[in-house]
Amino acid sequence: MKSLLLNSLLAIYCMISSYLISGSKAQAEDWGCQVILCLSNPGGPTQYGECRPPIQKLWRELARGHSFPTCSGVGFHSSRPGYEPYYCDAGYRLTGDGGPRGRQVTCVSISPQPVSNALCPNNGDDFSARDNSVLSPHWQRQDGRRRCMGYPIVRPNMRPQPHYIDVTIDGSTTQRVWY
Repeated sequence: MKSLLLNSLLAIYCMISSYLISGSKAQAEDWGCQVILCLSNPGGPTQYGECRPPIQKLWRELARGHSFPTCSGVGFHSSRPGYEPYYCDAGYRLTGDGGPRGRQVTCVSISPQPVSNALCPNNGDDFSARDNSVLSPHWQRQDGRRRCMGYPIVRPNMRPQPHYIDVTIDGSTTQRVWY
């Protein structure tokens, strides 16, 4: 996949370079070609100083609701802008429900973890301490011992750049770009 990305990047670079060297007058689509070239960089779209102005312009234009720029001769497709303000750390999944204060988003562990014994029912009782930070507390054998296990709930992280677009180059390389 890395070689495919590099080949796509090289093809785009050659197309843009030959266009720019040809002495043609600048056209509106130059910016779109610069954006595609910069987004194709495995090191990130703003790794190089030359890419910062066209990418910053892209973020501004997308934030205003404008469409993704075009670049003729390059096979690419962009999705509609999306918005995902929250994310979870590894080992957790994002969940949401309609709580008393509206939609609430949390991160729930994808596998059971040891939790306080006070949260599990004792001797067949259905009673367990109420704790909104753990789902489904239950007794489970682990390493030959009986342990109280549950699915911890934590607050989600906030993305500094919650908007995104998915860009597909040459029909095979898709990259999610956050802005």
